[in-house]
Amino acid sequence: MQLLTDPTPPVELALPESALAGLGTRPFGVYVHVPFCATRCGYCDFNTYTAGELGTSSSPTSWLDGLRRELDLAAAMLGRAPAVDTVFVGGGTPSLLGGDGLAAVLDAVRSSFGLAKGAEVTTESNPESTSPAFFADIRDAGYNRVSLGMQSAAQHVLKVLDRVHTPGRPILAAIEARSAGFEHVNLDLIYGTPGERVEDLRASLDAVLTAGVDHVSAYALIVEEGTALARRVRRGELPMPDDDVLAAYYELIDEVLGTAGLRWYEVSNWASSDAARCHHNLGYWRGGDWWGAGPGAHSHVGGVRWWNVKHPAKYADLLAAGHVPAGGQEVLTPSERHVERVMLELRLAEGLPLDALDGAGASEARAAAREGLLVESALDAGRAVLTDKGRLLADGVVRRLVP
Repeated sequence: MQLLTDPTPPVELALPESALAGLGTRPFGVYVHVPFCATRCGYCDFNTYTAGELGTSSSPTSWLDGLRRELDLAAAMLGRAPAVDTVFVGGGTPSLLGGDGLAAVLDAVRSSFGLAKGAEVTTESNPESTSPAFFADIRDAGYNRVSLGMQSAAQHVLKVLDRVHTPGRPILAAIEARSAGFEHVNLDLIYGTPGERVEDLRASLDAVLTAGVDHVSAYALIVEEGTALARRVRRGELPMPDDDVLAAYYELIDEVLGTAGLRWYEVSNWASSDAARCHHNLGYWRGGDWWGAGPGAHSHVGGVRWWNVKHPAKYADLLAAGHVPAGGQEVLTPSERHVERVMLELRLAEGLPLDALDGAGASEARAAAREGLLVESALDAGRAVLTDKGRLLADGVVRRLVP
């Protein structure tokens, strides 16, 4: 099997037997990247394209043809891959494919790998490209979880983010999804946008609770280089998000959601129950395996990581020629895998086993507990668990535990 890097010549993508031997002992998921968007949001640096940017070089049809080929190649390459525990269709805007298109995506996963009993199957959706009929169609197709982009209930905040949906539409979409039989519905929030007031955030949280969803993701706004938002900040049109404001807003989010019965299980994610958690993302955080299909998607199997070429046309062309469409790969060293394990597991509510740390890291964990960053009682029980204060400084705590 060949791995193509654009513009360098093909190189071999090799998955060592040690990586393949562990298949089935860890969670196994499939991530599908849909690269299409109706418009480009000013804060987004994801690998997405509007129709005007792509022209005639790519289309949902050519992308879907490529996706089917990639999934078939993936199944052949992994050989004894288990049935898929979780599927997550993200983007981009998967809902632009419509119910039939998303059904075809899931059929492709089923055909190549098969789905484990009780598999979690999620699609992201833009509220503006959904409807009661859309939710009914994807529910019939086998999806059992929906993640909706809301960002904010305040129109002026959405305008800064270049979001085009109307403020009330995400809530209505969530209600429509629940009426269609979706027990698990997530709403995404972004907080700390320039100009967002505390009353705006409270209104967003009130709207989320009105929708009755069982999962909320809330992310601090990050000004990514190369985005329209970054250019506006650089020109002085907008201020950078303020760290103190971000911390205060995070505490408010945690308080409001916690009071309503949504408990944090990862630093940026809250759920009403274990069943409501995003098990696909838990696979990432707990060191599972996944094949990322689609332009720019990343994969990981047993310590080997690779990523696909970004442009949809190049992606489809490589697959039509029988090549794995990856643009690069790396084999993680034991040290790198250790750092990633600490970085990801520490963000979880159950934390990290203390025996995953070396002597210096364990000593730092004790010091961090004395400073109120880790829960002392949990540390005594053998786990490093972030306190409320520690969650605000999670990245710094990680750096201390893996010096």
